Amino acid sequence: MNFLKTFGASLLAWIVGVILVFVFLIGSLINSIVSSLDTNEGVSSNTILCIDLNENIIDAPISSIFGSVSSLGSLTMDIPITLVNALSAIEKAASDPNIKGICIKIDGLGVVSLANIEELREALLRFKESGKFIVAYDGTYSQSDYYLASVADEVIINPEGMLEWYGVGMTNMFYKRLLDKLDISVEILRPASCKFKSAVEPFFLDKMSEANRQQNQALVDSIWDNICSDVAESRELSAESLKQYAAQLAVSLPEEALKLGMVDSVAPEDYLYALYDNYGVERNEFGLHNTLSLGEYITNSGIGLPTSSVDVANSLSYSSTPLVAIIYAEGQIYDGNMYEDNAVYGSRLASELRQARLDDNTKAVVLRVNSPGGSALASEFAWREMVLLQQTKPVVVSMGDMAASGGYYISTPADYIFADKNTLTGSIGVFGMIPNLGSFLSNHIGITIDSATTSPQANMTGLEPLTPLQRKMLNKQVDRVYTTFTSHVAEGRNLAIDDVYKVAEGRVWSGTMAEERGLVDAIGGLNAAIAKALELADITEQHQLYEFTAPLTPFDEWIMSAGMVYAKHWGLDYNIYGDTINKAIKEIPMVFTYQGVQMVVVGDPKIQF
Repeated sequence: MNFLKTFGASLLAWIVGVILVFVFLIGSLINSIVSSLDTNEGVSSNTILCIDLNENIIDAPISSIFGSVSSLGSLTMDIPITLVNALSAIEKAASDPNIKGICIKIDGLGVVSLANIEELREALLRFKESGKFIVAYDGTYSQSDYYLASVADEVIINPEGMLEWYGVGMTNMFYKRLLDKLDISVEILRPASCKFKSAVEPFFLDKMSEANRQQNQALVDSIWDNICSDVAESRELSAESLKQYAAQLAVSLPEEALKLGMVDSVAPEDYLYALYDNYGVERNEFGLHNTLSLGEYITNSGIGLPTSSVDVANSLSYSSTPLVAIIYAEGQIYDGNMYEDNAVYGSRLASELRQARLDDNTKAVVLRVNSPGGSALASEFAWREMVLLQQTKPVVVSMGDMAASGGYYISTPADYIFADKNTLTGSIGVFGMIPNLGSFLSNHIGITIDSATTSPQANMTGLEPLTPLQRKMLNKQVDRVYTTFTSHVAEGRNLAIDDVYKVAEGRVWSGTMAEERGLVDAIGGLNAAIAKALELADITEQHQLYEFTAPLTPFDEWIMSAGMVYAKHWGLDYNIYGDTINKAIKEIPMVFTYQGVQMVVVGDPKIQF
């Protein structure tokens, strides 16, 4: 009996403890959410907007608040910023009398892509037209940091710091030797004309083919040309000199950077504050300068777009002003109708395009594409809705870091396509891959295969080599998709089919190269795409932008609802509409994940910059 009493008491204590810990964790998380969603207190006078990259700057909003939890131990929130809000903040700061200037001082570890750095840089160049100052200060400038900072009126580096400047590279990983060791062979299905479609190469080669090396070299050369030209223009240097500095590793120490004209001053951080004084920025009552990060400025100045994850007519039809929708195709393209961060499901994207098309208040659409491609069938679903949308109202595509293969496929019906200079796009080609696991199972695991079939062609299981007839049938499917792809490009871009073949073959182009070949209409970012959509829709009066986002999960909704109750308990009233954003990066594509004919750039080839 004593044992039962002791056991019962211990069990009850354990249950109560678990409940208390759960309540504590949820309370801590809600408190973190509430504290991260700061009240809109406005912007103090004599404020400096600080671009410190304490937040990720991403394209598409993230659907789950738990994508924003940066530390399970402390339950801290890492609230990222969408690019459209970051650009809007810089634009608003130019005319905001309370913002005296901008400091680029990259202290944080936020993630921002090369294409988004390019767009931020262009926004900062426009900001300079206001006559307000931009200064940059850092201890260590990475190449991407320096690319952004080079727009500043004065670039300062700490005496004990360093500046990285070594060029651009592109690296691919190859799995052929690993597959050989495992006795796994891969059936490659690729049109003969798609010699640049390098997505399949890691599975049957151990280094780049000559065609792939040719296209990768052209890509890195184009991107490096763009970066050096931009920096040279801002720093009044020659692009060739900058390339030479990188080739010779001539700059790393602060005094070298100063001598070569890449920075203006070598000084400790207090020099920066004296510089603020020289620009006439008054200090606050504590003797400090008022600063706001991009995220804080977005919150405090009321910047932020409404979002719609349900029927547009029900959620935004109250608006008396014309609506312009921003729809995101962010991530690899898959079959299906799901929501998932950093992934595009063809039927879901088609549904969002359809909603925007059928909503009378939505007058134009901007599709932001940041995708290496994926399923051919899923891309076709989205392409068809793009065609129907373009027949109804203006649609403009804004390409981010990558809009290649299936990402380019879905873009072709647009009235106008913008790419960043360093966007990776094109890759007009297709492939199929089927693994043969029979030898692996037999030689390494001891599993053998036997079967009874109605015909010699019934065994397409990935456990035996393809028969000649099976390969012929699958090649017909691949060839048909390639014919469809090139036809869509010819129709959408108003090109002769022979001209499409010249720029197809699976070859990837930079945005600059794509513009030269008629694959995109102009170099420009998201703001340029929005402006073009307004122009094509003949919207000159006040308008409203809104973003399509995935709906919150029921548990997310409960957490957010609880957060609102918690906030109001303390006399606070937060507008949390559409703020649950973050970047979730996943997927290392492997041969076993592909189903059906694919249009994808495998592994999202990494630009080292």
